[in-house]
Amino acid sequence: MIISASRRTDLPAFYSGWFFNRLKEGFVLVRNPRNPHRLSRIGLSPSKIDGIVFWTKNPLPMLDRLSELKGFNFYFQFTLNAYGPDAEPGLPSKNDVLIPAFQRLSSLVGKERVIWRYDPIFLSKTYSIGYHARSFELLAKRLHRYTQTCTVSFLDRYLNTERNTRPLGIRPETPDEQMEIMRRFSEIAFGYGLTLNTCAEQGDFRSLGAGRAKCIDKERLEMLGGVPLDVGKAAGQRPACGCAESFDIGAYHSCPNGCLYCYANANQTAAFQNMRRHNPAAPVLLGDIGPDDCILERKTISHQTGQTSLF
Repeated sequence: MIISASRRTDLPAFYSGWFFNRLKEGFVLVRNPRNPHRLSRIGLSPSKIDGIVFWTKNPLPMLDRLSELKGFNFYFQFTLNAYGPDAEPGLPSKNDVLIPAFQRLSSLVGKERVIWRYDPIFLSKTYSIGYHARSFELLAKRLHRYTQTCTVSFLDRYLNTERNTRPLGIRPETPDEQMEIMRRFSEIAFGYGLTLNTCAEQGDFRSLGAGRAKCIDKERLEMLGGVPLDVGKAAGQRPACGCAESFDIGAYHSCPNGCLYCYANANQTAAFQNMRRHNPAAPVLLGDIGPDDCILERKTISHQTGQTSLF
């Protein structure tokens, strides 16, 4: 099994103590987002977990405890873009905190375990094509020695993101504008020796040198672990998504980063209210087990084929 930690919340930034407690206990309980009283019990034995993919905008709370990941295969998806506090009110300084955090994480685990994400891209009076191109190059200049790959995507519009982003004055980008952004990004990435991929985009940018990302990446885990994995494509994702099957252990509406464009948060108030329900010692991320909860054991099976792979 591959664990996603987590598309639903910034687990490394806010819940890393709970996560390491779960590794120590050897299991985690995860509520079904559509039926909160239905919980899955997931075993966290290194022999059964084929990889852990962390999603974060600030891994600093985890960095002094990375040794506790010994025995697990893992990598990080680190989102670092150029928006200000109008769009990302809960993040610390990019220049003083997050860029150094990216560099330190890479120095500790290796640049092959740190994917840089510049996403989602959106356009407004403040955030123009020129702004994104300049910002992307400034970040690439400081990050290219600490990663091999950058993943980008354009903003997907959902009911809550349309409501929350209204103060930003976001306008839909045209196909030509998307192509121009990708052309500039591709030239910059090539100049710094970075592989550029897009995440679940319908547009085809391969003529510009941009590939299609697999954020839960079977091939990357095989390369890092040295063992082939017999795992299929994730069900229920967007058609253009290339992710492998995984199980997410996070919870929606629980990330205090407060990014206005985030599909996983209703609003910052709800996130803080839910965070107050968090108990680092509990087996489930938010709250605890109640009398109406039903716990189902989910079979945790390794997808390793048992043959050593040479990469």
